[in-house]
Amino acid sequence: MNWKAFKMKSQASSKPPCTVEIDMLSALPWFSNRFPLYLAPMAGVSDKIFRQLCKEYGVDVLTTEFVSAEGIFRRNERTREYLDFDEIERPIGVQLFGADPEHMAEAARQVIDWVRPDFIDLNFGCPVNKVVAKNGGSALLKDCLTLATVAAAVVRAVAPLPVTAKIRIGWDADSINAPRVARILLDVGIAAITVHGRTRAQSYAGAADWEVIAEVAGSVPIPVIGNGDLASAAEVAKRRRETRIAGAMIGRAAMSAPWIFKQSKQYLATGKITTPPSLFERWDLVLRHCQLAVRDWGTEEAAIRSMRARLMAYSRAMPDAKQLRQKFSHVSTLAEVEKIAEENIFNSDNRTSDEHEAVALVTS
Repeated sequence: MNWKAFKMKSQASSKPPCTVEIDMLSALPWFSNRFPLYLAPMAGVSDKIFRQLCKEYGVDVLTTEFVSAEGIFRRNERTREYLDFDEIERPIGVQLFGADPEHMAEAARQVIDWVRPDFIDLNFGCPVNKVVAKNGGSALLKDCLTLATVAAAVVRAVAPLPVTAKIRIGWDADSINAPRVARILLDVGIAAITVHGRTRAQSYAGAADWEVIAEVAGSVPIPVIGNGDLASAAEVAKRRRETRIAGAMIGRAAMSAPWIFKQSKQYLATGKITTPPSLFERWDLVLRHCQLAVRDWGTEEAAIRSMRARLMAYSRAMPDAKQLRQKFSHVSTLAEVEKIAEENIFNSDNRTSDEHEAVALVTS
C-alpha cells in the first residue's frame, strides 16, 4: 500500500488518525506568544543533570534522551531509567524510536502511565547505524508509509496528549523530502515538528540547509522548530528572522556553552548580546556538574570517567582548549578536575596581566 492509499483508507476509517484534534495552544502552551528554545535530545548528553543545568540557563522545553520503544515494550529496567525526570524540568517530552506501530503505541502508553510527560516525541531523524539498521530513526524517511503508520498509531494511543516528531531534511541529497514528510505527519495528527537541516547521509558534517527548514515551516500550519548549526544567539535570531520557524532547538552548542539559552533570549528581546559567564563561573558550572554526577553514580571514579567526553565539550568554551582536552582524557577524580580548573584560571589571569602590561608599555 502506498501513502495515497494509506491516507484514503485512514480517512474512511471509523477512527482515522487524522481526526484526532488537538488545540495547539492548550496542548503546547509554550508556543503561545513565545518563541521557545529547546534542548536537543542527545544520547549520553541530555541526561537529567544536564537538562536541569540548562533549565537554570533558560531553556524552555526539554526532551529525554531517545528511548527504544522495544526496550519499554519489553519492560527493560535499564531503558526505563532513561525516562526519569523531576517536576522542575517541565515542560518535558519523552522521545521514542522504533518502527513497529503496535509496539510504539504500547510503549507510549506505558510511558504515560509511568512518568506522565507533557508530550511524546517521535524520533525520525537519528542517523546512527545501529538505529537505522533496525528501520528506526532516519531510516523511516525512506519509508513514508511506515512512518505515517507509526505516527498515527502513537497519536491514537496517547490522545489527547500531544505527539511531536523530529525529522531530517531527507535521506540524502537526492531524496530531500522533509516538506512532504511534514505534511504526512500533519495529516496523522502530529502537533509540532522539529527539522534538523541535514540529511542522514551527512550525519553531523557539512552545513545545515535552512532553506529546506524554511520550506517546511511554510508548508504546514503547525509549529516547526528549526535545528542545526545554531551556535550563537545571533544565529538563533537570524534564523528566526529569515524563516517561519516557531521555535529553535539547540544541541551541540549547548554542550560547551549552556548559557546560550540565556544569551539567545536576551538577544531576541533586546537585540543585545549579554556578556558570557566569566572563566571562574564556567569552571564553577563544570565542577558542579561533576559533583552532581558523582552523587548520581554513587562512586567517584566511575562518575568522573563518564564525564570525560562532557568535560572535553566544555573545554571548547575555555582558553587552552587543546591542552584541557588532553588532561580531561585521563581524569578520574574530582580533585584532578579541580586542579585543572585552578591551573587554567591561574594561567588565564597571568596571560591577561601580561597583555595589560604590554599595552601599557606600547601606549606610554
